[in-house]
Amino acid sequence: MNSKVINEIKIKDGRVLTLVEGDITERNVDVIVNPANSYLQHGGGVASTIVRKEGNIIQEESDKIGFVQVGSSTITSSGILPCKSIIHTVGPRMGEGNENEKLSKAINSCLGLCLRKGFESISIPAISSGIFGFPNDKCAKILVNETISFLKNLEDSSAGIKLVEFCILGKDTLQAFQYEFEKSKPEF
Repeated sequence: MNSKVINEIKIKDGRVLTLVEGDITERNVDVIVNPANSYLQHGGGVASTIVRKEGNIIQEESDKIGFVQVGSSTITSSGILPCKSIIHTVGPRMGEGNENEKLSKAINSCLGLCLRKGFESISIPAISSGIFGFPNDKCAKILVNETISFLKNLEDSSAGIKLVEFCILGKDTLQAFQYEFEKSKPEF
């Protein structure tokens, strides 16, 4: 599947937030995000696509890590995928309580790990939507707004994350993200 850029927000210091329609496993960025479950068993949704296309190394490394709290992130290699690494971020399942706060923690954990590892580009799916049941509109609002805030608050303009993209599949999810991009364009 060919990826298509849908929208873009220029943040500051040359940092860009992009909305892409496509397959995250094909993105040529430093790191992609896997919306994982706490046990890092990659059997459904985006996680199963990543493992199926990559092979067994990601699941083997995940098994060694074991458990990750909701709202937290960890990292593995990427096997044969075009990215350098995979950040596994555990978002909330709808109905478990404090979902908005947990999703905010998850995206900030993911972006923080990306920054600490020195990656300049990251591709993120709609964490917690899909099989975790988080509503698309709430998901898009939290992920887009938290990412803009994170990028605006970075101190050093010469280092760190330059590109954050949301790589989305599915018409309804894409529409929710497009709405948030349009509404969130900052004035600089």
